[in-house]
Amino acid sequence: MKIDFEKSIVEVSNADGSVRQLPFASADAFREVTRAWLRVGWDTKYVYGFTWLGRPVIQLPDDMIRLQEVIYQLKPDAIVETGIAHGGSLIYSASLCQLTGKGRVIGVDVEIRPKNRQAIEAHPLASYITMIEGSSTAPETIQKVKALINPGDVTIVLLDSCHTYEHVLAELEAYGPMISRGSYIVAMDGIMQDVVGAPRTDPDWTTNNPQTAVREFLAGHPEFVLEEPAFPFNESMITDRVTYWPNAFLKRI
Repeated sequence: MKIDFEKSIVEVSNADGSVRQLPFASADAFREVTRAWLRVGWDTKYVYGFTWLGRPVIQLPDDMIRLQEVIYQLKPDAIVETGIAHGGSLIYSASLCQLTGKGRVIGVDVEIRPKNRQAIEAHPLASYITMIEGSSTAPETIQKVKALINPGDVTIVLLDSCHTYEHVLAELEAYGPMISRGSYIVAMDGIMQDVVGAPRTDPDWTTNNPQTAVREFLAGHPEFVLEEPAFPFNESMITDRVTYWPNAFLKRI
């Protein structure tokens, strides 16, 4: 790919050796540049440079804004997140609960490091958050999460712990029944499939990734569909998410 600022075009080489010239003011040019940007961002650990209200949040900002749109529209009673790390995502969700006047956050992690736990518990939004330490797929952990969800709750689940095919599939099976009709379970970091060969990747990521788990889960669960949340506002040429979470939003119908 070549970017020519003087001509305002993106040149993309095709498999047959031909070259496409895409004007800057086109969705196709944006899509190609975005693919390169996401890969360069992965290599440079771009997502490791953000915080939310004081806590590191290791997510692509575009993904967080799109997630905010979904949560604002759903106004869930419960937001379940597997994977806590530094707690930035929990604080992000808690801030949305506070702003919308509704909801609580349930965070699950196999290991909650003491410094991270202390920082989350000391945060002004801590009252919105319950943390559970344990494997997200362990029966006792799942029961603890279920106990915090009331009948009739609008519930959304965000899967951001271990991203192997087997683990994500097990999480989808375990947490799928908790999803209320019209809400989502979100299998994050499916970008793994697209960055094989980059730093911090393994060759088996071509299949050992969340997208593979999503495809298998959907094949056996007709109550879910893969559905991109609609943009609530869009006056641009762009209709696709810029994302680390491709094919991630499974909606219960």
